[in-house]
Amino acid sequence: MYELTDLFQSEREKLFKRFSNRFEKAYNFNRQVVSFQANKEEPVSRWFKYKEGFSSALVKYFLTEYYNEPGRLLDPFAGVGTTLFAGQSLGWETHGIELLPVGIFVVEAREALQKINPIEFQKSIEKLWIELKKIKETKTHFNHLSITQDAFPDETEIALNKFLTYISTVKNEKIQTVLRFTAFSILEELSYTRKDGQYLRWDYRSKRDLNGKPFNKGKIIPFDQALKHKLSQIVSDMSPQNDSLFNYSNSNKFVPKDIKLIKGTCLEELPHMNDDFFDFIITSPPYCNRYDYTRTYALELAYLGCDNEKVKELRQELLSCTVENKEKLDYLYQLYTDLGRGTTFANVLNVYNSSAAMNEVNSVLDELNKLNKLNNNNIPRMVRNYFLELCFVVFEMARVLKKGGYCVMVNDNVRYGGEEIPVDLILSEFAENFGFDVKKIFVLPRGKGNSSQQMGNFGRTEIRKCVYLWQKK
Repeated sequence: MYELTDLFQSEREKLFKRFSNRFEKAYNFNRQVVSFQANKEEPVSRWFKYKEGFSSALVKYFLTEYYNEPGRLLDPFAGVGTTLFAGQSLGWETHGIELLPVGIFVVEAREALQKINPIEFQKSIEKLWIELKKIKETKTHFNHLSITQDAFPDETEIALNKFLTYISTVKNEKIQTVLRFTAFSILEELSYTRKDGQYLRWDYRSKRDLNGKPFNKGKIIPFDQALKHKLSQIVSDMSPQNDSLFNYSNSNKFVPKDIKLIKGTCLEELPHMNDDFFDFIITSPPYCNRYDYTRTYALELAYLGCDNEKVKELRQELLSCTVENKEKLDYLYQLYTDLGRGTTFANVLNVYNSSAAMNEVNSVLDELNKLNKLNNNNIPRMVRNYFLELCFVVFEMARVLKKGGYCVMVNDNVRYGGEEIPVDLILSEFAENFGFDVKKIFVLPRGKGNSSQQMGNFGRTEIRKCVYLWQKK
């Protein structure tokens, strides 16, 4: 029975009140630890800037603080493999699922480096500089997407194509992979572009027709200079004394277990995994913030051979977090029906539909849309499908986790049309329905500011940035 005052509270306020005793200020964490920033100076992790990820320090903290000995670890949104490599360095058997070729390639490159003789790699670098000077005609070219055309200065593209032509002749596949990765990791600094949330920003010096305020990204590094710096960084980090690459724990030398990475979407791959298989899950799904990884990582996708059609396909397969994502309900229904798990589909859908806070969010966004108070009329659909798909993911994570096992998730709350969407509370409510005990919702001492447009319309309001800790009952 609600108290009289509860009748005047929104469903989100009631949910906040219900979970209020689980909130804890996370003084052990900061924005650097729960983002890529803490990896900037860390050997190996610093090689490729993946700002959507979190730090290896966060992974190691939870694995050592909440589990006595190594077991099986899963990251269903593996990204560039931070969870996998951090867990591997502590002796865990690590499993991941990743759809975007960018993350898959970074994991493959790091695995290749673990198995390369440093002396042999150094010799291959010396040969590289000699052979590049001999190349007059390029046989391998950077195949641009429509949104990456003219991304590089002409001299940079010529040098890049010479590099691609040479490394295609390298017979040692692991060394070839690492050399490919070296250029892959510097594409942004070579280009007229900068990753900027939902899209690529273009420097005013590019050949593209630009609208709006001119953007100057500063010095654009010449290819040879950027390549030499990255290669020297990698060689330095390849020292046998470097625990970050060779995955020896500081207290105990051991042979690391191979990483098991599944290429695909966790919406499809998780339902095929065994019950009660994992001891720990550490992950961070895409945020509900309209960021389109297929656009911000367009240069890298083009470098890896994705064409325009492949990019469009990837965009639809990713968890719904952009306004272009189409509904996946029919796809999920068919998937679970084909697996003979129609009852599971119905149960998960019922949990989603039974969430009063979720229904309130959907209703509020629909109303704001009717009043033209959202800057894109597909935002309500995106938010509705984002939580629907994550409802299935949370169910599957509970199913594949052993009793007593932990799940750690990093995510941000968001705001649209001035309305805060409590991602932390809604996902934790789903988790409870699927057999998790919500142990803690760690809140960073300093949250995240809303967008400049939101601040202009609704004032500067801090939005919770959280790390959830759930334990399977």
